[in-house]
Amino acid sequence: MRNGDRIALIDRLRALPTESEWLEFKRNHCAPDLLGKHLSALANSACLANQPRGYLAFGIDDATHAVVGTGFDPHATKAKGNQDLLPWLAAGLQPNTGFEVHIVDHQDGRVVLFEVGPANGEPVAFYGDAQVRVGSSTTSLRSHPEKARALWTRGTDWSAEICQGATLSDLDPAAIVTARRQFAVKHPQQAGDVASWDDTTFLNKARVLRQGELTNTAVVLLGRPEAATLLAPAVARISWILKDDGNRELDSEHFDPPFLLAGDRLLGRLRNLSVRVMPSGTLFPQEMSQYDPWVIREALHNAIAHQDYRRHARVLVVEFPGRVLIANVGEFLPGDVETVIRQDAPQAIYRNSFLAHAMVELNLIDTQGGGIKRMFETQRRRSFPLPDYELDKPGQVTVSVAGRILDEGYTRLLLERTDLDLGSVMLLDRVQKGRRIQPEEHRVLKAAGLVEGRYPNLIVAGAVARAAGEAGRHIRERGFDKRYYLDLILALVREHQPVTRADVDQVLVPKLPDRLTAEQKRRKVKNLLQELRQEGRIENRGTRSRPEWVVRDGGEAAP
Repeated sequence: MRNGDRIALIDRLRALPTESEWLEFKRNHCAPDLLGKHLSALANSACLANQPRGYLAFGIDDATHAVVGTGFDPHATKAKGNQDLLPWLAAGLQPNTGFEVHIVDHQDGRVVLFEVGPANGEPVAFYGDAQVRVGSSTTSLRSHPEKARALWTRGTDWSAEICQGATLSDLDPAAIVTARRQFAVKHPQQAGDVASWDDTTFLNKARVLRQGELTNTAVVLLGRPEAATLLAPAVARISWILKDDGNRELDSEHFDPPFLLAGDRLLGRLRNLSVRVMPSGTLFPQEMSQYDPWVIREALHNAIAHQDYRRHARVLVVEFPGRVLIANVGEFLPGDVETVIRQDAPQAIYRNSFLAHAMVELNLIDTQGGGIKRMFETQRRRSFPLPDYELDKPGQVTVSVAGRILDEGYTRLLLERTDLDLGSVMLLDRVQKGRRIQPEEHRVLKAAGLVEGRYPNLIVAGAVARAAGEAGRHIRERGFDKRYYLDLILALVREHQPVTRADVDQVLVPKLPDRLTAEQKRRKVKNLLQELRQEGRIENRGTRSRPEWVVRDGGEAAP
């Protein structure tokens, strides 16, 4: 929305006679924990009032509804523990139905508008405390058990709503033909009957229509491109953007409905080149494409199924030279990827239940679970880096699929060590990417002899590194024995005394492990010098700020 559209929205809200259970005005900002409780209450009350959003506006008088302006800056405000306010709020809202923050330059003053999604199937709590609005007051949901029961059984499913004004003529004939074919694949026992059904009968059975009426799902999956305007103000669009390594845009294309055909259209734009890997012990390379088509389709279809279309955003597909990033608006409802893979079971909650079930009927996704796990297993089987899910941005899910071998040695390891289970591969993948793992996860890998190093600065263990053809990099990451460094300093001091700290750094720092940060390397050199001094081998004849190291009298003399 442009600033003018948001001003119009604010003026529509101000025109209401009073605040409501899904709308609250405040003159100025409030304490962070109180703000979180207001968002919890508005999310729950918007659901109970069958409203698509709850609104909290700062800079508006709650009695007169006049714009008075506010200096509240949600992007600069800190929450508990000096955390940034917005991520702290997002982490506290469970389940997080998503909220957006808009700074609106109204002609009468500056307004900060929070929009929060309605609860869906369960109450929204803030750090374990669920709130609800009664009239214009915010109170604990525990005091209103009837409202709590209603929240567990009520929720708005935009995808199931009837698309006003849409008719069968707004559907794409080619998409319907493909839908019939995919339905027959999904339901082979009905394949012989599909051809005899008219379009309305077929689409009812495919759960795309509701009693013959076109739903938002029907337009998203099967609609002609121009029919997307019937979904307004919701947006149904997929944008493909091609970028180079410098993040410069090279090309782009927008895909409107029918999304049933979007996977093939997207694959037609991706530059799916061939790469070669050379397993150890063979002279014959293995050649494979950068991207497995099924993995790309699965990631895209998941984004389509879980996109919050009411937030006026697009599904983004950004292609870089070595990876494809697919992002949708809306929280990752299962919570974390590891739980999904471990449980390998159907999701309990879907943002767009009607859309998800229709995609199942048309053989696009599988609600029996396993889609995300299969993505990981496919990448592991191809010896490529595993998919990366980024869930730290409030209201957005991003998955990155690698199309480039990040480490040839690690790829060889996966080709040879087919005995490793997926859980171990996921942990090793994170270690290879330099990402931190939990202490208990470290213990598992350590016990299996797969990693070494002092936690949390881990590397792949020597035996595994040698099997992967990475002995050289392994030594650079592990470093040498301490005695090697001490002898190196002594040799330097003997031959060139007095030597400065800069002289020592110039010799030692390049030989320290690559995994150490600059600060860690600085402290390492300092500790080595102090150890030699305490042993009586060298002494400082300069100052603390400008040391000049020499061999100590009575110690080792220069050869």
